[in-house]
Amino acid sequence: MAALSQETDGPRSTMPAELHHPHSEFSLWKFKLFRVKSMEKAPLPGETQPEKRSSLGISTPAAPNIDLNDVAGPESVMKLCLGGKSKENVEGPGRRVDIKLQEMDTHMNHLRSLCRLCGATLWKVKGPVHDVHGDLDEVTKLALRKMGCKFRGWPEVILKVFKVDVTDDSESVHPLSFCHRCWKNAIRGGGVCSFTRTKVPEWKPHSSPCYLCSPRKPLFQRTRRKRRKAAPRAQSLAKKTRWEYGESIVVGEKRTLRPFGESHSVWRKPSVQREQWVRNITHCQKDHLSTKLISEKLPVDFSVSFLCLVCDHLLSDPVQSPCGHLFCRSCIIKLTHVLGRHCPACNLPCAPEDLTPPAKTFLSALYSLPLLCPKDGCGEQVRLDSFKAHCRSHELGEDAKQRPSEVDNYMVGNKGGRPRQHLLSLTRRAQKHRLKELKTQVKVFADKEEGGDLKSVCLTLFLLALRSASEHRQADELEALMQGRGFGLNPAVCLAIRVNTFLSCSQYHKMYRTVKATSGRQIFQPLHSLRTAEKELLPGFHQFEWQPALKNVSPSCNVGIINGLSGWVSSVDDSPADTITRRFRYDVALVSALKDLEEDIMDGLRESGMEDSACTSGFSVMIKECCDGMGDVSEKHGGGPVVPEKAVRFSFTIMSVSVLADGKKEAVTIFTEPKPNSEMSCKPLCLMFVDESDHETLTALLGPIVAERNAMKESRLILSIGGLSRSFRFHFRGTGYDEKMVREMEGLEASGSTYVCTLCDSTRAEASKNMVLHSVTRSHEENLERYEIWRSNPFSESADELRDRVKGVSSKPFLETQPTLDALHCDIGNASEFFKIFQDEIGEMHKEVNPSREQRRSWRAALDKQLRKKMKLKPVMRMNGNYARRLMTMEAVEVVCELVPSEERKEALRELMRLYLQMKPVWRATNPAKECPDQLCRYSFNSQRFADILSTSFKYRYNGKITNYLHKTLAHVPEIIERDGSIGAWASEGNESSNKLFRRFRKMNARQSKAFELEDVLKHHWLYTSKYLQKFMEAHKDSAKALQATVDLDDEDMSLDIDF
Repeated sequence: MAALSQETDGPRSTMPAELHHPHSEFSLWKFKLFRVKSMEKAPLPGETQPEKRSSLGISTPAAPNIDLNDVAGPESVMKLCLGGKSKENVEGPGRRVDIKLQEMDTHMNHLRSLCRLCGATLWKVKGPVHDVHGDLDEVTKLALRKMGCKFRGWPEVILKVFKVDVTDDSESVHPLSFCHRCWKNAIRGGGVCSFTRTKVPEWKPHSSPCYLCSPRKPLFQRTRRKRRKAAPRAQSLAKKTRWEYGESIVVGEKRTLRPFGESHSVWRKPSVQREQWVRNITHCQKDHLSTKLISEKLPVDFSVSFLCLVCDHLLSDPVQSPCGHLFCRSCIIKLTHVLGRHCPACNLPCAPEDLTPPAKTFLSALYSLPLLCPKDGCGEQVRLDSFKAHCRSHELGEDAKQRPSEVDNYMVGNKGGRPRQHLLSLTRRAQKHRLKELKTQVKVFADKEEGGDLKSVCLTLFLLALRSASEHRQADELEALMQGRGFGLNPAVCLAIRVNTFLSCSQYHKMYRTVKATSGRQIFQPLHSLRTAEKELLPGFHQFEWQPALKNVSPSCNVGIINGLSGWVSSVDDSPADTITRRFRYDVALVSALKDLEEDIMDGLRESGMEDSACTSGFSVMIKECCDGMGDVSEKHGGGPVVPEKAVRFSFTIMSVSVLADGKKEAVTIFTEPKPNSEMSCKPLCLMFVDESDHETLTALLGPIVAERNAMKESRLILSIGGLSRSFRFHFRGTGYDEKMVREMEGLEASGSTYVCTLCDSTRAEASKNMVLHSVTRSHEENLERYEIWRSNPFSESADELRDRVKGVSSKPFLETQPTLDALHCDIGNASEFFKIFQDEIGEMHKEVNPSREQRRSWRAALDKQLRKKMKLKPVMRMNGNYARRLMTMEAVEVVCELVPSEERKEALRELMRLYLQMKPVWRATNPAKECPDQLCRYSFNSQRFADILSTSFKYRYNGKITNYLHKTLAHVPEIIERDGSIGAWASEGNESSNKLFRRFRKMNARQSKAFELEDVLKHHWLYTSKYLQKFMEAHKDSAKALQATVDLDDEDMSLDIDF
C-alpha cells in the first residue's frame, strides 16, 4: 500500500516522514483515517473555489461517481469516509473558505505580537517597539556613536550583538519587530556585544503541530491532572449547528443536500437580512444598474472594485470616503442619515461633507465599462456613461409610436373668464405659482441626473429654445457666458476692482446697475457672485492636516474670522475687557496664504528643474512677523462699547519657500517674495482696538497667537499643492517691531532707560564711550530667566542691585522676537537725531552751554522755514518715513549749511552725512552682499569714522549719552547681516504702509457696530493682499478702455472712473 501511495498524483498523497513508523504496516491507513479532515481542507489543483464560481454565475459541478476500488488517492478516501458524499455536497456553496490561508494569517498575527530576539510578547514589555530591518533613529544613533559604533541600520547591530543574521527574514516565518528590552541590551553593549544572556529562539515555518497556533503545556503531564479537551483548531471540521441544517432536506432518516437556488426556511442569515435592510433604506433597485449587465467576462477582483459597498450595484455618481471606500452618493447619504455617520465597510467616522470624488483615472475606467442593452432585440454593447441615454431612446421611440398625436395636438383650453395673461406680464408671485409644477419636475430631474445643478439645467433649456428659434446670436452669448468666457467680467476681476478701488457695497451696486442699464449687458457681476468668489480666497476654505495634531488647537479647517479675546470675558485684573479684536486662526491663515502662492510654488519647482512627484516633503516656509500700533484711528461714526481709539495690527509675510528633494543634500529656494516690504505682501492676522503701551491687554490678546505659533513649530502641515499632498514646516522670525514694541514684548524697560539697547547689555554711558565694539547678547530665553530673578529676588538684593543684575527686564516676556534691527524705524530714528543736530548747528550749540527754550524754538523755526522754502518740505509734528527719506540727503545738508556760519562746522556736517549715506544701503538692501558689496566691506571703517566725528566735532551732544537707533546702527549691523544675510528685507515697512489701508477700509465699511466693522476691515485687507486678485488686476490693466469701448454710452457725461 505504501508503494501504491507513492504512485498517485495528488500533492498530499505522500505520507510525512515523521508519521511513517517503520514497524507498522498500517501506518498509511491510520494516516488516511485520522488526518483526512485536515488533508481535505485546501483545494486540490484541479478544483475551483465555489465562491468565485457562484459570484460569476457559474453553477457548481455535480459530484463524481464513487469508485470503491480506487482508494489510493485522498479524494477517494474522503468519499469513502463520508459515505459517498463529495466535499462540495457536505460544505455547501458559499460556505467554503481557504482554511490554509486563514491558518497562515493567524500564524502571522501571532508572529507580529512577539519579539524577534527574545520571543517575549511585545505588549508585556514596556517601551516602544522597534523594526528589525529599519534604520537607527537619531537617539539610538547618537547613543551608539558616543560608544564608537558607526552602524546605520539595525541588521548590522543585531548581527554584532546577538549573533543573528536577520537580513533574510520573511514575514511568514520570523517576527519583524523586537522589544524595548532587547533595545536596551544592544545600547548597553555599545552595538558590539551583549552583557545579558539573551537566548534567541529558533523560528520555524508554520506546520500542523505549530507551537504558536496550538501550544502544548507539559504542566499537565507533570501534575497528572485530567487533560481538558483542546479547543477545535482551524484544521478540524466544526460541529454543525442547528440552523446549518437549513441547507439540507430530511428524507426519511437521512439528510440530503438542498439543491442550489431553491427556497429554504423562513429564517434568514444575518448577511441576507442586512441586504434586505439596505434595500429598504436606499430604494435604488430601479435606479442603479446590476453587474449582470456587464457584457464581457471580467476578472472578479476587477469587477468588484466598481461595486457600491452599500447596495452592491454598479457605482452611480461615485464618491470616496476618507478611509478610501467607494459608494453611490445617494446610497451613502441615506445610509449615514439612518444608521449614523460612519463608514459601513470599516466603521470609521464618515460625514457627508467628507466625501470626495474618486480619481479621474478610476472614473474613466468605470464609465468605459461595456454593458449589454437589456431591451429585447437590441443586443447592443453600450458604454456606462451613455447607457441611460441609450435606454431612454428606446422609451422615447415607444412613446412616439403609441401616442403620436399628444404632442402635436396639445393646446391649453380657456374655460372662460378673463383672458389668460402672458407669463412675462405676471408678477413674480404669479409666475412662481404658474410654474410651480414645472419647477418641481426640473428640480427632480436635476437632483437625479445632474447632481442638483438646477441652474445648468435651466440655462441649457433656455439655450436649446434659442437654438430652435434660430436666435443664434443670443444663444452664442449665453453659451459663452455659461462657459466662463462671456461679455461679463469674471467675478474675481470684479472683486479685485472693488477691493482695490475701496468701493463700499452701495457704491459697487450703484455702478453695477448703472452699467447694466446703459449698456444692456451684465458686464459687472452682482454682489452675491463676489461673495461667492471671496470665500475661496479667505482663510477657512481649504482642507489640511497637521502631523502630529497641534497641541490645544482645534483640528477644524473651516474656521473664518474669530473673536481675538478667545472666550475671555474679563482681563487679567478681573475687569471687563475694554477692547474689540478680530483675527484669523494662525494655522488656517498660513494655509490660505500658501494656497494663494500655489502657482508661484509650482513655477519655482519647474524652473529649478525638480520633478514634481519627487517633491512631496521637505518644504520649509520662512515667515516674517510684524506688529505695530497704528496710533489714533478715531472716527465720528460707529457705535458699540467705549474702546480705546488706538489700534494694533499683527501681520505676517511669507518670505521664502524652499524644498529639500529626496536624495539631495542642500535645500533649493523655489519662491522668494520679490517685494517683502510692500503692503501687498503683508497679510493681516489680527486687528485690535488697544493701546500698544498696555502690556497686560497685549499679553491677553496675543497669547493665543503665541500658543498656536509654538504648536506649529513642533508639527508639519500636510496640504495639497499642485494636486499632490506635500509636507511643510514653518520657521517664524519676529523682526518687524519697532523699539517700543520690542521692549513691550520682551519685558524690557522703556526707551529712556539706562539700558539703551535691546540687543546687548550696554548702558547708555558705556555705549557713548565705545560706540562700535559691541555684540548681540540678549535672547528671549535669557530675558525669561532674568524675569524670574526679578520676580523672586533669590539673592535678597536691593532694588538697584537687582535692576543691575537683570539688565533692565521688568516684566514677563510673552512673545519671542528676533534680535535684529528694524530698518524703517532705524531711518526714522536717525533722521530725528540729524534734525536735532541741524538745529544745534544753526544756533551754534557748540559755543553755548545751556540755551533757553525760546532760543531752541527759534532755531527750529528757522530750519523748518529753510527746508520748506528750498526743498518744499512741510513741517511735521512727528517724524515719518517720507520726511526722513527727503531729509537724509546731501541736498538737505547743503540747504542747512546756508544757515550755519562756520565753514568748519559745515564741513563736519557734510562729512557726517556722506558717511551715513554710505552706510545706509547696507541695512536697507534686501541682499547687501549682491546689491552693495563695496559699502558692506567698508561698513566697519565708515562706522568707526562716523563714531570719531560724533566724539570730537559733536562732543557737546554725545558726551555720556547716545540714542538707541544710532547705537544699533554703529555697533550691531555687521553682526546681524553676517547671521541673517539681510536687515532691509525683514523690516516692518509693509506693516507700517498698511496703516493708511486700515483707515480707508474702515471708511469703506462704516457700520453701526465696531465689531462688524473690524471684521469687514480684516476681510477686505486680506483680499487686498491676495496674489490671486493681484494677478487678475495685472491681466486687466486696460479693462477700463475695453469696458468703455464695449459700453456704447449715448450720454457723454456718463463715464466710469475706475482706478486699476
